[in-house]
Amino acid sequence: MQQRWMYKDYEIQEGLKPGSTTFRYFFSVSKKGLKKGNFCVWIKDEALSRFDPSKNFDAVILSQRENWLHWVKDKIDVEDFQNRALKFDKNGETEINLSEMDEHVGME
Repeated sequence: MQQRWMYKDYEIQEGLKPGSTTFRYFFSVSKKGLKKGNFCVWIKDEALSRFDPSKNFDAVILSQRENWLHWVKDKIDVEDFQNRALKFDKNGETEINLSEMDEHVGME
């Protein structure tokens, strides 16, 4: 599922990481064709059932997407374009800078 939408002067493309078996939902933000930053919602396998008992990615997106949109819009509003992930694991929720991560969660 790939969607494109506008917020202020920014174009946001969003969707699941293609082919990933782990939940990684990306928001790529650009302005006038220039990439500004990436935001990722990363739900570790052990936390996925908190969002949907069947661990269905589409159901998780339907139930949580509005919350994630607010997170991305808040980042745009304060012009925070560092590549960030909102990571959910067994311990809860953590916002992390993607450039400081040991594990790779790139869009490719």
